[in-house]
Amino acid sequence: METIIMHIDVNNAFLSWTAVYLLHKGYKTDIRNIEAIIGGDESRRHGIVLAKSMVAKSRGVKTAETIRDAKRKCYNLKIFPPYYKLYKYMSHKLFDIISEYTPDIEVLSIDECFIDYSKIKNMYGDEIKFAYKLKKEIKDKLGFTVNIGVANNKLCAKMASDFLKPDRVHTLFDNEVKEKMYPLPIGKLFGVGKKTKEKLINLNIKTIGDLANTDPQDLYPFFKNMSDRLVSSAQGKSDSIIRVKKEERQGISNSTTLSYNLNSLDEIYKVLFKLVDNVCFTLRKSNRYTSVIGVTLKDKFFKSRSHQRKLLNATDDFNIIYEVAKKLVKELYHDDSIRLVGVSLNKLSSNINHQISLFDDDFKESNHKLDKIVDQINDSYGYRIIDKASLVNKK
Repeated sequence: METIIMHIDVNNAFLSWTAVYLLHKGYKTDIRNIEAIIGGDESRRHGIVLAKSMVAKSRGVKTAETIRDAKRKCYNLKIFPPYYKLYKYMSHKLFDIISEYTPDIEVLSIDECFIDYSKIKNMYGDEIKFAYKLKKEIKDKLGFTVNIGVANNKLCAKMASDFLKPDRVHTLFDNEVKEKMYPLPIGKLFGVGKKTKEKLINLNIKTIGDLANTDPQDLYPFFKNMSDRLVSSAQGKSDSIIRVKKEERQGISNSTTLSYNLNSLDEIYKVLFKLVDNVCFTLRKSNRYTSVIGVTLKDKFFKSRSHQRKLLNATDDFNIIYEVAKKLVKELYHDDSIRLVGVSLNKLSSNINHQISLFDDDFKESNHKLDKIVDQINDSYGYRIIDKASLVNKK
């Protein structure tokens, strides 16, 4: 049986999802068709472009540049704040549609995944016709577009989905690699970053075809054990196994890599607040409790530090988990610049063996009930319309 892999990738996810939401709420303009960006708080030093419309891109606006620089290029620029809970919701809706056809989904990120079409081809027929059908269904039901890459392995499927955008289906089968992939600039090869690209160009390897025809031994002095993988990737060879996450998680985690550095505990706490809110929502939805809380920080040099703490009593209470996570962050933080913040809840259980304290009162129980009510409302109405207020530090 021939292996057929599909890579489904949302076109300009954050901006598209915001556009769909605004139109749903009665906004008269589709921000995908104007000079628009999704950006951080402009009043702060870290106000940067997170996503941009095609119109803004044509004016020279770039992702990760400051909003101030973007406005110099686009005088009519419209700026919309990021709405991460909406993005998570839209992501779930996308994967819900895909899961109606196959349970074998490998989620790569919030806006992209792989599926193994080989296993369901007998049910749904020709892979190209199915890809167009799926693309249209997503657009009709959810209001945003995707690119779908169809190939014989994961690398080529991902490469194909990154061809001409938006709203396209592309193929990159084994017999098309030399024609479609080899002429591309070396920087277009998936997995080749900026530094690797510069090294290869310095070695006069300028296209993917140049790399595909290079002896790995010639690369070894420069790339060591990466050499074989680089050449294999350029030849369009890769893993095709779809790795599906198990339903029953041993732990729940959430992390975010920022487009800018966090340089104070207060900045980290604000990111931590959102991460803890998300993992607590997932924890309560699964009707489980955690007794081990962990945090991870990664600095600008990508050096990672982690710390965890075991609780006396298992809990699903946001306030308890957030306060413990804050203490762990404070112990890990050394006045350096932080690029990634992560939270994990481990040693999950389906019940609480509560050790009674003289200082226990009804506050924790009422807090727990309130969290449950908020979860039910948010779950029912989709966009997590009720949110926790930001914590206020008290002197």
